[in-house]
Amino acid sequence: MLEKINELSQEINTFSALSNEDLESFRLKFLSKKGLLSDLFEDFKNIAPEHKKEVGQKLNLLKQQALEKYNTIKSSFLVTDEKSEGTDLSRSSYPFQLGSRHPISIVRNEIIDIFSRIGFIVSEGPEIENDDHVFTKLNFAPEHPARDMQDTFYISRLSMEDSNPEDILLRTHTSSVQVRVMQSQKPPIRTISPGRVFRNEAISARAHCIFHQVEGLYIDENVSFADLKQTLLFFSREMFGKDTEIRLRPSYFPFTEPSAEMDVSCKICGGKGCNVCKYTGWLEVLGCGMVHPNVLEACNIDSKKYTGFAFGMGIERLAMLKYQVNDLRLYFENDIRFLDQFKTAL
Repeated sequence: MLEKINELSQEINTFSALSNEDLESFRLKFLSKKGLLSDLFEDFKNIAPEHKKEVGQKLNLLKQQALEKYNTIKSSFLVTDEKSEGTDLSRSSYPFQLGSRHPISIVRNEIIDIFSRIGFIVSEGPEIENDDHVFTKLNFAPEHPARDMQDTFYISRLSMEDSNPEDILLRTHTSSVQVRVMQSQKPPIRTISPGRVFRNEAISARAHCIFHQVEGLYIDENVSFADLKQTLLFFSREMFGKDTEIRLRPSYFPFTEPSAEMDVSCKICGGKGCNVCKYTGWLEVLGCGMVHPNVLEACNIDSKKYTGFAFGMGIERLAMLKYQVNDLRLYFENDIRFLDQFKTAL
């Protein structure tokens, strides 16, 4: 038996494993219940009494040697696994794919950049507002249909009969931010207010209950409609190209007087007429006008000394025109196939 012990000791000493499978084979061969060491301990009872002390010591040393060998190799494998943790060697050598900005964020940042070049700063405000900032101070009449729950998401309404300054609602436009700016700052004021707004509308390819706006406000002495027109012409040509033309059509908004809708020449057909512009050669992009004196007075600004203009545009609308997207719902579905198309956009 001593000869057998020596042979196994030499085999254990020279053993090396290249994988976990090799290590498991070693365990089964030497350390399992049916392994060689178990067989030797089973045969140990047949050893003559005068040799049991010597053979027993060598058997115990052999078992200890096998255990140490097994644990040493196992530890080395664990260290290797820790170093390679998180590394999938079967992956392609190409780098990880990078995401991109959402098209709404791309257009929003472009709008901010254009207006910042002519002195407009960015102002932000809460999405949960009260009636006073969203409607009353913007010259909305108490019976104005925009106050109706069919158009506005009310969180709490103290009176269903009449408007109440304490009614809490989701803002329907970012003009509420302009009110807060006029209340907290003195003219001159030159600011834009990008943000998310909410209206109780049926969701379709051209409408959604959630959308994004950028509204602008400029108040100072001797501000005229001509200043408004030149500001919007500069924006349109920076946004859609140097050959872009604009036109202003009379309109109505409670918070501006006079008011107008602005169209830009269709970039798809070059103004010749197509199905996108409904064969008119023009695309409506925003509403604008001179700030109503009632709005200035409601915000404690002297309407006899100061005048101003305001404008507002939907970011989704501009993104649809810029990227020729025909379904508004695509902006909110987070479909990777759609978003991947904007990886090259700035």
